[in-house]
Amino acid sequence: MLRRLTIWTSVLCLSLPCIFLFSSCSSVFAKSYTEKEAKYLYKIQKEDAKEEYGRKKNNRTPSGYMTVEEYEMLSAPKDKTQAEIPIPKPQKAADMKYIPHPDYEIVRYNNPPGSPEISLGRNFKKTHQQNAQGIVSPDYKILVYPAVYYYPRGNTVACDLFVIPLDVRGNALAKIKKANVMHRDPNPILSTEKSIENYAAFMTLTPVDFSTDGTKLLVKEKIGSSEDGIWQTNAIVYDFNTKSSYKLNEVRDAIEYYWFEYKNLNLKDVRWDIYPLGFDANEPDRIVVSGYAYTGGVPVFLGNWSVDTKGVQVRMLSLKPRDVQISMNGVKIVQSGVVPPNILEIEEKQAKYEDKLDAKAEKEKEKAELKKLKEEYKTKINEINKEHSYLMEDYRLKNKIEGSTSTNDSVEDIEQALLKHKADTEAKEAKKKAREAAKEQKRLEKEKLKQQNGQSVK
Repeated sequence: MLRRLTIWTSVLCLSLPCIFLFSSCSSVFAKSYTEKEAKYLYKIQKEDAKEEYGRKKNNRTPSGYMTVEEYEMLSAPKDKTQAEIPIPKPQKAADMKYIPHPDYEIVRYNNPPGSPEISLGRNFKKTHQQNAQGIVSPDYKILVYPAVYYYPRGNTVACDLFVIPLDVRGNALAKIKKANVMHRDPNPILSTEKSIENYAAFMTLTPVDFSTDGTKLLVKEKIGSSEDGIWQTNAIVYDFNTKSSYKLNEVRDAIEYYWFEYKNLNLKDVRWDIYPLGFDANEPDRIVVSGYAYTGGVPVFLGNWSVDTKGVQVRMLSLKPRDVQISMNGVKIVQSGVVPPNILEIEEKQAKYEDKLDAKAEKEKEKAELKKLKEEYKTKINEINKEHSYLMEDYRLKNKIEGSTSTNDSVEDIEQALLKHKADTEAKEAKKKAREAAKEQKRLEKEKLKQQNGQSVK
């Protein structure tokens, strides 16, 4: 029995060093693995930060290389009505020293009264669409223009009226010159019939004039054929307040009734038409039209008539072609000449100087962006280094706690050392921030002093 106890005691004594050795090796392996993992993560974080910095630096000018999120963001639909479009300039060939620049002025649109007509270009049937002359409201807030369409299958023509809100900035001429079809409202305020069955038929809408307050627009609708002329003209009033239109058929009925009852002439048996002249200067809510009958020779005058904007009351103004006072409210721009060469030369020099200033400002902006990106990259690297330093110190102290075999190194002492290390690090960071703040304050004071000296010199 005594011998067996002695053997077990010997075995236990031999086993204890092995157990301690195994435990120590396990701690070393764990420590080694943890440090390697932390160092690997530290390396990956620095590489990611460097890659992100390079990507931001290179992507300042867009390229075809991008992530799915960046592509979706750039592919999102944009509101074209808010796009900034500069005033178009005449194109100048490389071998030309001077090209005349047209000069424009603002004139009354409906002058003389009833004269506005749509003028189609020679390539209209090739392009199948043309935007005609527009009219600007008296307050320079909107521009209304007709868009004319050609359908080659039936050799027919149709039309829409669109509104372009004008820019609130700049003078009146600049507002009109900046108007662009990209800024127009998507839905037309007036439209003709598009499914025209008669061959070679046309239906067009021509703005005549605005009312004095700019709330109503008089439009003439022409219906006819390119083979045998105009069949009929209708007067239409569009109200911008109610966003509704009214066709003034009552004035045609009144003219037919008068000539049949008092002159015994049935206008339905002859070819006749009306000409909307504009708004009455003495009664702004009434519209004046003239009537003419065609006999193959000189047209017969059927009188001047006025009608309110709703067609409720029609009046005969005169049976003689005398002058009627018509207000002219809407405006348009026309070419008044060309810019003199000496003025154009001065403008070109000024434009070059402004372009030079813009290029300099763009270069300074680019430098500032690069500096900001570099500072962000440095800040991120400093944060990664700081976090890694904290982590390594924490691992070192934990390993010291786990591997400590001395009674002098108590857990409390080691924790106090850890707290002291953190406090020292925070104190260093605070001092560093204070130095940076003082440096920035000194730089700002230097710039302020420099600006003051520059102003005093001026």
